Amino acid sequence: MIFAGLDIGSVSTETVIIDEHKRVLSYVILRTSSNNKKTAEESVHLALRKVSMTFKDVSNIVSTGYGRKIIPFKADEISEISCHARGAHFLYPDTKIVIDIGGQDSKAIRIVENGQAIDFNMNDKCAAGTGRFLEEMAKALDVTVEELGCLSLKSEKELSISSMCTVFAESEVVSLLAEGRAREDIAKALHNAIAERVASLANRVLLRGVITLTGGVAKNIGVVEALKSKFSGMIVNIPEEPQMVGALGAALIALNSMDNLNV
Repeated sequence: MIFAGLDIGSVSTETVIIDEHKRVLSYVILRTSSNNKKTAEESVHLALRKVSMTFKDVSNIVSTGYGRKIIPFKADEISEISCHARGAHFLYPDTKIVIDIGGQDSKAIRIVENGQAIDFNMNDKCAAGTGRFLEEMAKALDVTVEELGCLSLKSEKELSISSMCTVFAESEVVSLLAEGRAREDIAKALHNAIAERVASLANRVLLRGVITLTGGVAKNIGVVEALKSKFSGMIVNIPEEPQMVGALGAALIALNSMDNLNV
């Protein structure tokens, strides 16, 4: 028996395939296109093709994320809060706080021993400090998003970014460049500003215990180092593939739902 978890985000779409023993058989990450339905279907097809299977082989599928309600095939829908909580707990059972920084929002989630979310705080009113924000800042610095994190580690001077609004922050970056400020110092200032914002979110859900970072922004070493500095003295877990945690949680919920039906 196999189970699928599908996480349709604003920037990327992920699918995870697991078996009845909770082993990950395959996964796929795609850029979310303007046609969410097509991207979702393609993502699942590609993940199944990796293990030489098709839709008819899937025992259950759960969708989550921004576009979970518009997929072109039947699936249960679960909030990304629950899915990231379940996925993070599976990978790191000692997790107490999940911090998910995605394409257009960021979340701090408090979970209990079974991986259930009991409280959360979410920044969903603007893209400040998210993947979209970093994409725009990378453009302003004339580097790729992938280069941004390593660039900030070369910083030798402290700078500050006063605004987290994408438009105003971009204006600040342009002004700092015009003043001759080093790109690496600006990059570090941006990551520090993101860490400050995320720490504020986390503090509202009683920040204590082991932290696990999820979402695509957790691939940015500059953001990770800035967050570790903010959470000094606390354990901060970084999954091997942080983008997959939501889809993994969805797949685990799909398996658990079938187990409950068979009781």
